[in-house]
Amino acid sequence: MSDAPTISGRRPAAIGPGRLVLVVGPSGAGKDTLLGLARAACLNDDRIVFPRRVVTREASSFEDNEQLSLDAFRLARSQGEFAIHWEAHGHCYALPRAIDDELRAGRTVVANVSRTVLEAMRRAYVDVVVVSITAPPEILAERLAARARSSDGQIENRLRRAVDSGAAAPDVTISNVGDVAHHAREFMRIIGGH
Repeated sequence: MSDAPTISGRRPAAIGPGRLVLVVGPSGAGKDTLLGLARAACLNDDRIVFPRRVVTREASSFEDNEQLSLDAFRLARSQGEFAIHWEAHGHCYALPRAIDDELRAGRTVVANVSRTVLEAMRRAYVDVVVVSITAPPEILAERLAARARSSDGQIENRLRRAVDSGAAAPDVTISNVGDVAHHAREFMRIIGGH
C-alpha cells in the first residue's frame, strides 16, 4: 500500500454543499474525547454526521472506529468503498464513501483524519474546515503512556511526527489542556459554523 493519501475514484467537481470538519492533531491530544462529547451533544441532530473511521488496528474503547483486517481493508479499497484512505504508524485508515452522499445532502460531516490527507480533501470537497486539537509535548507524552496501546509504537516517534504543508495548516486550533467541557463547547461552536 502507498504512503500517499488517496481520494478514491474520479471526481469531476468538488463535493458539497455540506461542510466537512476535519479533526487533526498529535496522538494524545484528546481528539477522540472531544469527538465523543460532540457526538453525544449532536445525537438528535440529523444535520451533523460522525462517520466511523475504518482502521486496520485494534480499536480502543476511546474511539468509534470500524476495525478491519488488512486483507478486508484492501478488498474494500479495491471495491471503491472509501472516500479517502491513508497509512499512518504502520496501519491503514479510511473514511467510508457514504460521507460524499451526506455532504451532497448538505449535512455537516465531522471526522478524525491524518494531516497528510488535508490537501487532497481540500481539493475534493467544497467546504472544508480543519480543526487542530493539540496539547504541550509533556502532556501528550503523559496521555500516550497512560493509554499503553502497543500498536501506537514508540511515544518519542509519535511526538516528533510533523507534516510540513501549507494545505495542512489548520483553520482553528484548540489547545486541549484544562477544562474539557470548555473545549467541547468550543469545538461544538466550530461544528455549528460559528
